[in-house]
Amino acid sequence: MTRAFAQHLGVLRAVLRRMFASKLGGFLNILVIGIALSLPAGMYLLLQNAQGLVAQFSGTPQISLFLEMSVKAEDVERLRDQLARHPAIAGVEFVPRAQALEQLKQSTGLSDLIGGLQQNPLPDAFIVHPKPGDAQALDTLRGELAKLPKVGEAQLDSAWAYKLEALLKFGRIGVLILASLLSLALIAITFNTIRLQILTQRDEIEVAKLIGATNSFIRRPFLYFGAAQGLLGGIVAWLIAAASLLLLNTQLDALSQLYASQFVLRPLSFGDSLSLLLFSVYLGWLGAWLSVARHLSQIEPR
Repeated sequence: MTRAFAQHLGVLRAVLRRMFASKLGGFLNILVIGIALSLPAGMYLLLQNAQGLVAQFSGTPQISLFLEMSVKAEDVERLRDQLARHPAIAGVEFVPRAQALEQLKQSTGLSDLIGGLQQNPLPDAFIVHPKPGDAQALDTLRGELAKLPKVGEAQLDSAWAYKLEALLKFGRIGVLILASLLSLALIAITFNTIRLQILTQRDEIEVAKLIGATNSFIRRPFLYFGAAQGLLGGIVAWLIAAASLLLLNTQLDALSQLYASQFVLRPLSFGDSLSLLLFSVYLGWLGAWLSVARHLSQIEPR
């Protein structure tokens, strides 16, 4: 077990020496991979923070039920019982028309003008607090409540937040497409890098096959090379995303103070960071495996 580990460690050291034999070339390859991976990672990070911003400002969605002006006390109690028994509703609050008028006076500062009205123009209302759900479920609930007896109008609050949520879903699809295209590009970069190495070491590979080396033994350093290059590229991508976030937060702090907010952009979580590194390692390994499978079979001892 110790001998096998030592062999793998020796191969890895040789791979790293070969990777940085040409310091500028090795650094540029890793930098290209890092920049390419940082683009979808940065977009994903911004979308995650935008989703948190929506949740912060939209709060818990509410449905306002404005009752008909002819509603009676028994109608209100009957409707209250119906709403309380509804499985999709977490809570109900009744707002009498007199209370609504008083709140309007306090919020607008037009108490003199409103006090001159001959009658209260505002209806009784129920504030419905739905259980958590997506935008479609809330809109379906709003339509269902609007059909209840003595309900004149049902209005869903925070509708803008759900429109923005739809835009965020659209953005996630865009990130997925961009990540897929850049992944193919990174596989192609690794494929070509390994191809050049195989051609450069063609004589060594032929000699190794002559003395009985197996394909798996010959393939191992190239796979390690691709995986190591992918890992270093993933680390560079993470550093680029972290540095960009730090710069953005510096400017965002001054902007959030103007709007009396404490919102800051949050970095990648541990799970997302680990996923980024593992994904970059996989892309490097896959590109190397495809290249070795394509070109190693063409080399036979003469």
